[in-house]
Amino acid sequence: MRANIASLLVTTMLVATPALAQSTGNQSTPTAPTTTQIAPAPSGTAQKAAPHSNRSAMARQPGETMQNLAERRIADLHSRLHITPEQSQQWNQFAQVMRDNAHEMDQIYQARAEKLGSMTAVDNMQSFAQIEQQRAQDVQKLVPAFQTLYSSLSDQQKKAADDMFRARAQHAQAGHQAAAR
Repeated sequence: MRANIASLLVTTMLVATPALAQSTGNQSTPTAPTTTQIAPAPSGTAQKAAPHSNRSAMARQPGETMQNLAERRIADLHSRLHITPEQSQQWNQFAQVMRDNAHEMDQIYQARAEKLGSMTAVDNMQSFAQIEQQRAQDVQKLVPAFQTLYSSLSDQQKKAADDMFRARAQHAQAGHQAAAR
């Protein structure tokens, strides 16, 4: 049961489903949604926030690739979960899936950005569907890697992960409720 809850929460924390921003004009970077992460940027980065900020401390910055965002998330999660050397194999597998997923999303966003100016409304909708389909496939790949990692965590690490993911899910739920009003 606990692993199932963690699996559900990893989807909300790592793969948000915001509406894609539609833009016009010439873009040199892919059009990608800005996602919000519950954790602050890792030490040494320009973006800093309060230690437990739920706002956009880990949001995608303008022009930032999904790969760069994934690297920031990986560093932050590694730090906040206090991953031990004994857990490095499971951690590295999880982090690699995150990297692979981000690379695939960057490719899809780039292809979309290249065609955006000439897309019909139907093309636009199909492109959005492709992005959402890829996002769902990426989550399916991420869940087993996270389950393996989660199983290797100590009780204290599991509690930290549960708390982080729960807070993110509650934040997302509050946003959905506010949008519905």
